[in-house]
Amino acid sequence: MTAGREIESLHDVWQVHSADVVHAEKPRGNSSPIKADIIISSNPEITLFMRFADCVPIYLYDPKTPAICIAHAGWLGTVRRAAEIAVRAMIQTFGTSPENLLAGIGPSIGPDHYEVGQDVLTQFSSSFGAQASDHIIEHDQRSYLNLWSANKYLLEEQGVSEIEMAGICTVCENGDWFSHRAEHGETGRFAAIFNLERK
Repeated sequence: MTAGREIESLHDVWQVHSADVVHAEKPRGNSSPIKADIIISSNPEITLFMRFADCVPIYLYDPKTPAICIAHAGWLGTVRRAAEIAVRAMIQTFGTSPENLLAGIGPSIGPDHYEVGQDVLTQFSSSFGAQASDHIIEHDQRSYLNLWSANKYLLEEQGVSEIEMAGICTVCENGDWFSHRAEHGETGRFAAIFNLERK
């Protein structure tokens, strides 16, 4: 495996567009994956692993504990406030202080390409309330959702201020990244991995 980690160190989940959390205390090994979309760990022997093709990869690193988190947030995970729940899980599990967190928002579908229908808009507005309009773009009688700004808002709302955004759209850069929408569902997944440095 690349990044200097062995495949035996992996811990992944069965991604189902939820906001459920798994605390990975050891590699998954041969056990069946748990249905979840957030993984947290403080074990440097573990490599967190998720798959993406338009949904938003969210990375959280607490250098004080140290501890890490990786989360998967498409529109439904964003509506379910996965980024917020991820921060809260680190606070509860590791005693993380949000102001110490370093966050990253990885390559995913950008706001120029993420057209959504009324059902998505209704659920998004119900979740985000008065702030929903900050993340919805209306153009030519079509509605587009900005998952980047929505997830950045959720992190900031929890007290996270150090946030780096890749700003890479998987539709625009489909030659480098898989995109479920650009490839009409006939696509692969790119891997996102995250681990603490071994001592």
